[in-house]
Amino acid sequence: MGVRIDLHTHSTESDGTDTPAELVATAVAAGLDAIAITDHDTTAGWAEAERAVRELAPPGGFRLVPGAELSCSCPDGNGRTITVHLLAYLFAPDSAALVAEQSRLRAERRTRLHEMARHMAADGFPIDPDGLMAGLPPDSPGGRPHLARALVDAGTVASVNEAFARFLGGSGRYYLPRTDTPVHRAIEMISDAGGATVLAHPFATARGPVVTEEVVAELAERGLAGIEIDHPDHDPATRERLRGLAGELDLIPTGSSDYHGTNKTIRIGQETTPPDSLDRLIDRCTGSKVIG
Repeated sequence: MGVRIDLHTHSTESDGTDTPAELVATAVAAGLDAIAITDHDTTAGWAEAERAVRELAPPGGFRLVPGAELSCSCPDGNGRTITVHLLAYLFAPDSAALVAEQSRLRAERRTRLHEMARHMAADGFPIDPDGLMAGLPPDSPGGRPHLARALVDAGTVASVNEAFARFLGGSGRYYLPRTDTPVHRAIEMISDAGGATVLAHPFATARGPVVTEEVVAELAERGLAGIEIDHPDHDPATRERLRGLAGELDLIPTGSSDYHGTNKTIRIGQETTPPDSLDRLIDRCTGSKVIG
């Protein structure tokens, strides 16, 4: 089967349903050789995941890549500004600029989540806004999937996907916007912190508007290291197009499941990254070390 590497996974520290330790255990049980923990706007799960690697994985038999997923504002190449996601790997978690920005983002995410829950409760939905927030880990940014899960638990909807489709998506009645990090600043902050950035699911049109190839080229000039190609939201034609773009721009090609536990139907390791791509990412980074 070869080496299996999944560089995009989430834990309960953001919007997944596995704790960081459970995330590692799930990956080991699935026969993966390496994963990255990439929670939204937080590194709070790194320490627990590292302990789990030490306890659960045979020495040298499994590797953990510390990372995070950053929500960024970006010109789309067609005159609009949209949200894109950057996967940031192996950066120094104590970088002052990064710590300040992640703290801002987490605070804004939590305020936004509470406001959305409060609006739903005011309209008669069986949601306890304060109870929802109290159930989050202290350093978790929280997010719409937590509210979606509360709606599932209350019997209002049958699934997280239904909650987004009916109420919480970008065009939903209860959606509230947020202020993302400008993408050029995010790339610069991660680079200054010794890390590398990969553009997550860049052409996943089912998620909403996407950037043009010209924008990807401009981000590469600004220091973007790679692009996520093999992702559940990319069809074969899109993957082929992205592979060609990666070759033209000398960007590192990656593949990842974007695993969220039971919040999504995607299996961990459903999509994988070539070993040489991980090696290239590691070679670019000085901020933190791979574990294992």
